[in-house]
Amino acid sequence: MVAHETRSTDRGGGREWMLAQISSGIQALRSRFPIDACGIGFGGPVIFPEQRIALSTHVGGWSDFDLPRALEPLLGFRPIMDNDANVGALGEARYGAGQGCDPLFYMTLSTGIGGGIVSGGRIVRGADSYAGEIGHLTIRPDGPECLCGARGCFERLCCGLWLERDYGRSAKELMADESFVRRYVVDLALGIKSAIMLLNPARIVVGGGIAKTGERLFAPLREELRRQITNWSRARIDVVPAALGDDSVLYGAMALAAGNA
Repeated sequence: MVAHETRSTDRGGGREWMLAQISSGIQALRSRFPIDACGIGFGGPVIFPEQRIALSTHVGGWSDFDLPRALEPLLGFRPIMDNDANVGALGEARYGAGQGCDPLFYMTLSTGIGGGIVSGGRIVRGADSYAGEIGHLTIRPDGPECLCGARGCFERLCCGLWLERDYGRSAKELMADESFVRRYVVDLALGIKSAIMLLNPARIVVGGGIAKTGERLFAPLREELRRQITNWSRARIDVVPAALGDDSVLYGAMALAAGNA
């Protein structure tokens, strides 16, 4: 890692605003370093074989958009793109808390909730590039409506965006309240249990801003998972925070650009 730049997102700016930010960032980096490959982790479903963004539920204007093609004239080559949770999974599998753990399930717990699966060193994308979308599993059928239109989605009940809207306090503030965390991990465990029972991963790595709460969150979460998971199951309850923090997707994008993912 020789340079790092972070910019805030203007949700109202749409695609053109974001493209301008990406372009200026690339130009600034090219003035300092040669660039011969580029990986992209996009915050929404990506149709990987076509290298097209399917949609973004949090920022509009991206549906059916070929971002790599749009950036090709600027870079001089075509970058490679995948969903950010898939890329984060690859980063943690190759360089972080998932090293030596196969299969690995990675979950990003932030503004939204996404998931990525790595098995045999490669991303498991499914038949149509939609594997790992744990955020839209239904965990409370009678629950509130999600941005996707369904009710009681894992993301709707546990992600940072909805925590702030529902409780009027940031996720960071809420995670400092032990009594809230005890209630919160019940739904959080319901979602993670689905990944454990379906995939039997060697480890689950959780990234994103809420995961930075550390053991104040992970200790009661593991306790709740032990309560919820069927007694006869010997599936592992190995749930840890991301070792690479906010850089999981960056390291995964590097691995993606290097190939064999």
